[in-house]
Amino acid sequence: MTAILFCVALLAGLLAFASALIMIERWGLALWQDRLGPNRAGPLGLLQLPADMIKLFFKEDWLPPFADRPLFVLAPMIPATAALLSFSVIVWAPPLRTVADLNIGVLFVLAMSSLSVYGPALGGWSSRNKYALLGALRAAAQMLGYEAPLALAMLGVVVLAGSFRVADIVEAQRGLWFVVPQLPGFVLFFLAALAETRRLPFDLPEAENELVAGFHTEYSSMKFALFFLGEYVGILLMSALTVTLYFGGYLGPFIDRWPGLGAAWFVLKMLAFVALFILLRASLPRPRYDQLNTLAWKLLLPLALANLLATGAAVLGRQAVGCRL
Repeated sequence: MTAILFCVALLAGLLAFASALIMIERWGLALWQDRLGPNRAGPLGLLQLPADMIKLFFKEDWLPPFADRPLFVLAPMIPATAALLSFSVIVWAPPLRTVADLNIGVLFVLAMSSLSVYGPALGGWSSRNKYALLGALRAAAQMLGYEAPLALAMLGVVVLAGSFRVADIVEAQRGLWFVVPQLPGFVLFFLAALAETRRLPFDLPEAENELVAGFHTEYSSMKFALFFLGEYVGILLMSALTVTLYFGGYLGPFIDRWPGLGAAWFVLKMLAFVALFILLRASLPRPRYDQLNTLAWKLLLPLALANLLATGAAVLGRQAVGCRL
């Protein structure tokens, strides 16, 4: 019963925070770009989010007559579902506060991340719209291109921890967070995470000035809201993964004396990376599409392979020295 309540609370909390993150981002962008944010609906614009939700709920749910209807309806559900399922292996607090303690937790996250590409790809293809199709092709190429450096960067952490289990990776950082020995891997991981979530400067699958919103051009009402929700749940997931893999997860000051602080430390670290996602959107321009793919295949992938080889060599060297001693 406790496990069921934890699952329900986690799901409700993630969906609520992902929805609130829309307003948090709008306020953050206004602050960093020195302009006014939402300030009309309610005091301080607090009713803007409920107003947008009501508008989307009552907007006409239009199905294009030329669309592949089953796939058109299914596509928006995939990104949010894959991201929410990935949260099931995240360890939120000690001793083991998680939904599923899998021995292959990291592989499960990678599998779900790979599935999320089907949402934009099927959504754009099933729309039978040339701009949506171009956005879908860009999304597929981008997400597949950045999946490889993302996975290889995560494998560097797995080599150091000696386990694919998320709880083992967190506990292996009690003496030193992995961001120190894996600083190149962290940079590669975070760049790939930005591209995986299709956030600026990597939002070329949407590119409003080129593709009129790209793969979700034909979507409206709650189907569009599901795509939007999936993007923000993805931001939360990548922030949580960054904290788990490189910044000690729930580990922090006084954690041994008061284990209840673990969840608070985890959420605070995650919010810091969410703020970084927003700040990057406010700061960076969009590159050309060929520059995007060049970065993935010609720079990030070789660097990720070099980082993995160097990490493996360092671990084997340390073991060899330990055996001699």
